[in-house]
Amino acid sequence: GEEAAGKRKPVSIRPPAPREPPCSKTPNDSSPHCEPKPKPIIRRRARSLPSSPHRRRGSLKDSGSQRVRFVDSLGLDLAEVKVFRAGDDPSVPLHVLSRLLLSSELASGRQLEIPLHYLQADYPAQPGDRVDFHQRLRHQRVCLERALCSELGITGSVWVLNLAFEKEVGLRYSFTGWKSSADTKACWESSVREDRADGGPGSDQFRFHLPVPPFILHPGATLEFAICYRVAGAEFWDNNDGRNYSFTCHSYKLTVPKECEDSLVHFI
Repeated sequence: GEEAAGKRKPVSIRPPAPREPPCSKTPNDSSPHCEPKPKPIIRRRARSLPSSPHRRRGSLKDSGSQRVRFVDSLGLDLAEVKVFRAGDDPSVPLHVLSRLLLSSELASGRQLEIPLHYLQADYPAQPGDRVDFHQRLRHQRVCLERALCSELGITGSVWVLNLAFEKEVGLRYSFTGWKSSADTKACWESSVREDRADGGPGSDQFRFHLPVPPFILHPGATLEFAICYRVAGAEFWDNNDGRNYSFTCHSYKLTVPKECEDSLVHFI
């Protein structure tokens, strides 16, 4: 009996089957969801760095008091040092100088006067108003009609002979007596057909704009310009018979009435 018991075969043990997670159904969905419920994420409020252990202990005693920290406690520079050279002039905005000037005038009790600058053409009449305008246009192929000064700068019109369809009209101008200069293009405005009685070509009108920076507006400053017309490989100029067209800055004083002084200072 012992030999038979010793020859028994071992009993094989099967591992248990894996358990499936419990399924749940949402109230608005008929399909089961077996994903685990998401856990809430714990967020912490950010705390400011304490300036020193002593200040941290003081904040426990009086939590309602305001705390003052300096930037050097965070490793930053406590002050910024700016070194000026002896030849550097301070840059004061124009509106600040205007307010200081008006305030000093009002404090002294004198009559308030404001200097105003404007540009005036150095040629006596607009070229388009001259009786020989069309004759000059046929001779030069390009001619300034008129140029007017406004708050936006100098605007004007130019006429050119229609020698070809492809053409370009531009202006070269200078504020420094031609020590430096800049170029700008004019835009096409309208066309006039050829005159059958004269037998000549038609003409085109172009518009232009010259910006005037405020820093040149001081008495005596001059703006000069000339007009260039490029067509069919040729180049024609209108430079006012070699003198160039120019505008000179002038100044006059505007007297402000007493009842408008306060509002004017507030406006500026």
